[in-house]
Amino acid sequence: MTTTAAPITLPAEWRDFLALTKPRVMTLVVFTGLCGMLAAPAPIHPILGFTAILCIALGAGAAGALNQWYEADLDAKMKRTQQRPLPAGRMDRQSALHFGVGLACFSLALMYFAINLTATLILAVSILFYVFVYTIWLKRRTPQNIVIGGAAGAFPPLIGWAAATGDVALLPVLLFALIFLWTPPHFWALAMFVKTDYANAGVPMLPVVAGERSTRTQIGLYTLPMVAAAIAPWPLGLAGAIYGWSAVLLNAIFLAYAAQVATRRSAPDDTMLPERRLFKYSILYLFLMFGALVVDRWFA
Repeated sequence: MTTTAAPITLPAEWRDFLALTKPRVMTLVVFTGLCGMLAAPAPIHPILGFTAILCIALGAGAAGALNQWYEADLDAKMKRTQQRPLPAGRMDRQSALHFGVGLACFSLALMYFAINLTATLILAVSILFYVFVYTIWLKRRTPQNIVIGGAAGAFPPLIGWAAATGDVALLPVLLFALIFLWTPPHFWALAMFVKTDYANAGVPMLPVVAGERSTRTQIGLYTLPMVAAAIAPWPLGLAGAIYGWSAVLLNAIFLAYAAQVATRRSAPDDTMLPERRLFKYSILYLFLMFGALVVDRWFA
């Protein structure tokens, strides 16, 4: 009689736990949170500021870990995620769950006792939104998953601002809107050239469900209100000329790249240079936009 051996899970290393936090995504989350804090009108003690940013990083890492815990089956079906700790067999799902929940609880407790209630509540909403609304509810059910779920990644400027001031104002709300509207063109540009992965995993991303033509149109349509939200702080008197002219230039470039994608006819996956260019620029764009805001607030 023959028996089938159970899959062997190798002992996880610290690198595997770090990979669970999605450190590349966390970099952008931390940066936008820091910029929201530095742009706030109220100064914050450096130690408290560091603590608040640490909490944002830990909260983002917790959300990433819980996302990978829930989506281990999907990650195993996609080439770009097959080497993550869970699908690669370097960690068991229970360890990932405990790590994610523990990290989330610690980040919220530290934010509450060291900073303030407002920042803690927004951080809690961001974690819960990413895990329950985006990962569990939307990701496998609708091609609009990234549109609604993108709100989860837009909270850091609000958290950073609230950590410094204890409240929320119009400027961080506009920064939230900027990231929220930036997410669809950014993510759909990526999805255009990895749509085979999503199709194989059964994830209803827009390029898989609606096709390239519709996705290109949606990228163009979402770019327009994103540009409006990005430039709005200048005419509203919430930011000065350094930010304003930087926003005009950076958004003009974004518009040009998005227009190339939106007006392009369907092409094979291996010739999607405009889509790759838009995706790469969109990351740089957000770093430069938020960096310009801090420079404007501190040196104008």
